[in-house]
Amino acid sequence: MKQFNVPAIPDKSSGEDGRKHNDAPLSITWHPAFIEALQLELDAYRDSLEFHPEYQLTAEPLRIDCLVIKKAKDVIIKKNIAVIFREANLVEYKSPDDYVSVADFYKVYGYACLYASFEKVPVTEVTVSFVESRNPRELLAHLREIRGYKVEESSPGIYTVEGDILPIQIIDSRRLSADENLWLKDLNRLGIQEIPWILAEIAKLGKAARTGAYLDAIIRANEENIREVFKMSDTQFTAFEELLEEVGWVAKWEARGRAEGEERKAIDVAKNLIDMGFAPETIVSATKLETEKVKALYQEAGKHYS
Repeated sequence: MKQFNVPAIPDKSSGEDGRKHNDAPLSITWHPAFIEALQLELDAYRDSLEFHPEYQLTAEPLRIDCLVIKKAKDVIIKKNIAVIFREANLVEYKSPDDYVSVADFYKVYGYACLYASFEKVPVTEVTVSFVESRNPRELLAHLREIRGYKVEESSPGIYTVEGDILPIQIIDSRRLSADENLWLKDLNRLGIQEIPWILAEIAKLGKAARTGAYLDAIIRANEENIREVFKMSDTQFTAFEELLEEVGWVAKWEARGRAEGEERKAIDVAKNLIDMGFAPETIVSATKLETEKVKALYQEAGKHYS
């Protein structure tokens, strides 16, 4: 098995995403990952469904995160997250740092009505689904108390809304069953036990080519736990390493390891130059370190930066 160097896990002085607090935050592209996760969840019905990410509802830039079209009306979807599906199904996704607000509910509800009008689809054949990774307490209270809807948790994490002409559901992905919703469950908080399962399924089913965004997002969000998984057994995770090589993450880790190694060498050189009394601008020029990092090394050495 090919060996590669994985950078050390960030220390406690780092932010949650593994970067120092004064660095730019790591950006995770959640929406493409969600679309791929949704497709994986409904993979058994791939021949019966069409997925249209970022579907433009009108000539103006009004877009829903995903429109799922049921190609044959007589197909019955038994998957828990899609039991309510009819002819046209609008899905709104909120990334882990966001939530479905009351305003979001009415916006997407309006999109559903616009879609039914423009596409000449009976409004009774349009459904609305909201997916987020937190408890939709405020929205559920509004629907019950202000709209007078009946809201029930039909299965773990899935709240079905009754009392409207449109079938509506709100999904708290954290509470979904790992057995039934492997792909959607809490993407940014995968446990040590869940990661091998997910990677094994992707490797076994050969889905790496169409899960690039999904893999990238879960690796960025769960990098520490994924590293821990790789420590468990060299032979058990050979297929996972090949999978991560295929989507480019092994190369990223190796490049980061080399960059961190070069930075450590540059810091050692800078410390020596500081002890020898070289001017700060000379040290910055010689080591290519950022000025703020050189200043911090001066402070660490108890010397004045000037």
